[in-house]
Amino acid sequence: MADPLSNPFATRYVRPGAISYRWPAGGVAEFLDRLKACNWRGEIVGPHGSGKSTLLATLVPALEAVGRRVMLFTLGEGARRLPHGGEQLAAAGPGTVVIVDGYEQLSGWARWMLRTACRRRQCGLLVTTHRTSGLPRVTETRVDPAVAVDIVRELVGEHGSVEPGEVLPALEASRGNLREALFQLYDLYEARRPTANASRDDG
Repeated sequence: MADPLSNPFATRYVRPGAISYRWPAGGVAEFLDRLKACNWRGEIVGPHGSGKSTLLATLVPALEAVGRRVMLFTLGEGARRLPHGGEQLAAAGPGTVVIVDGYEQLSGWARWMLRTACRRRQCGLLVTTHRTSGLPRVTETRVDPAVAVDIVRELVGEHGSVEPGEVLPALEASRGNLREALFQLYDLYEARRPTANASRDDG
């Protein structure tokens, strides 16, 4: 729950890792079993704002707990290759799982080079993408409206002025993008705060 004097939808409360991923039945253990069965290679498919990065924030420590070394690359909009040309891959080997968040940003050549490097180094490769990449599909993310309401309740706690019934319209206006819906609720919360307490809270 956020500090009652700050906006509960501020970035520090809603960034990946700040909100726990809501695993379906079977949880992270079932996910790891599926990934292991695919020789630690697979894809997580889902639209913008559906929880892919949040899933990874929860998954990384779980992978490390079962003895995997994780090498994580998070790609921003327009990134056509891995940071530093993927030089870090030189340290990858058996027991490593290379994770690329935003795989579809890479050029076709960069994707081929990455897959080839992982195969040669006998390491796993897990990617998040908006559409299928050709890797085995481990899971597909989508925003469950009931889960969205539960997340907002948790963020707001007893001190908020955003009602559960206002979550679904924000989610619909954002076309199912929970991240964008939370941004809308940030603005709604700010508009309802007393002027004396209101301050832009992006940190």
